[in-house]
Amino acid sequence: MSRPSANINVMIRAAHKAARALVRDFGEVEQLQVSQKGPANFVSIADTRAERTIREVLEHARPGYGFLMEESGETPGTDERHRWIVDPLDGTTNFLHGIPHFCTSIALERDGEVIAGVIHDPIRDETFWAEKNSGAFLSDQRLRVSGRRSVEEAVVATGIPHRGRGDHAAYIPRLTAMMAVCSGVRRMGSAALDLAWVAAGRYDGYWEDGLAPWDLAAGILIVREAGGFVTERDGGSRMIATGSVVAANGNIQPQLQRLLDDRLRAISR
Repeated sequence: MSRPSANINVMIRAAHKAARALVRDFGEVEQLQVSQKGPANFVSIADTRAERTIREVLEHARPGYGFLMEESGETPGTDERHRWIVDPLDGTTNFLHGIPHFCTSIALERDGEVIAGVIHDPIRDETFWAEKNSGAFLSDQRLRVSGRRSVEEAVVATGIPHRGRGDHAAYIPRLTAMMAVCSGVRRMGSAALDLAWVAAGRYDGYWEDGLAPWDLAAGILIVREAGGFVTERDGGSRMIATGSVVAANGNIQPQLQRLLDDRLRAISR
């Protein structure tokens, strides 16, 4: 096993410290004060508290690094090479409805490239992590993507556009194409955990559009270090910038991408 670096240890420590409060707050979810920040998109006291906790741990360990965080936005650091990308609570809607499927995602970027990622599931107490060129792990267990070879065998995760978000009309043909060929489609409500589960072989693939950098940064690295392939829906490589992602193993990923790319699907009709 590859030993986690000092950076990974700091990231895990920050995620675990935030998790203790998230688990406590989840048990009292009905008492949380909640404010709306957009249609079907909520922010809770738990969310902002977790972000503050993570920031304090990371700033103490690496005082010069910058931040890109879901709630507080971007903060440049004195060290212009490094930036933390943080989603303190991915799956906020699940959290606020008492659904035990959410996580914390932390990535470290160096010179614009993600070099380390941690995704922690507080309810299952599972910590997925990876470093560039060092593999991906669930705690101390090496991760590998699914070995299935065809989309017909695949269980595929996705995100479904909801009120106020996404192109509903464009999504339906993609979902229809996927339902016609794969073994099952799942929508669980946490993009970062979807990617972590692809890396662990629990899902055979995953696609979604309209995501933010903090949804994707850690998960993309973890999938790649687990032997998976990740592109935009149209095959491009700017996932963090565009918010479009298709992730799977090397056999299934090109099949998913062809099914989901609007241009290629039109040609195949």
